[in-house]
Amino acid sequence: MATLTVSYPLTTDSTFDRDYYLSAHLPLAQAAWGEFGLQSAEVLFPASGPQPLAGMVILRFVDQAAIDAALSSPKTLEVLGDVAKFTNITPVIFRAND
Repeated sequence: MATLTVSYPLTTDSTFDRDYYLSAHLPLAQAAWGEFGLQSAEVLFPASGPQPLAGMVILRFVDQAAIDAALSSPKTLEVLGDVAKFTNITPVIFRAND
């Protein structure tokens, strides 16, 4: 299994709409990448108090080739285009080894 994480680092002027993220963006990503081997998505939001991130998602794929296929698909443009609807934060993408 391979892991792709997407995090949203906080800045002083960050905005992040959790409701939109959970109800619209996450389902969009799951639909776009499911056919490429996305197996699960775990969303994490910060506990109270100062935190470095507005949120993070841990995406589990069958392997690195599945991540490559998902990210290079035309559907990824739709997923990336949706980001502006819930945040002004530039996401940070991290790949973990199998």
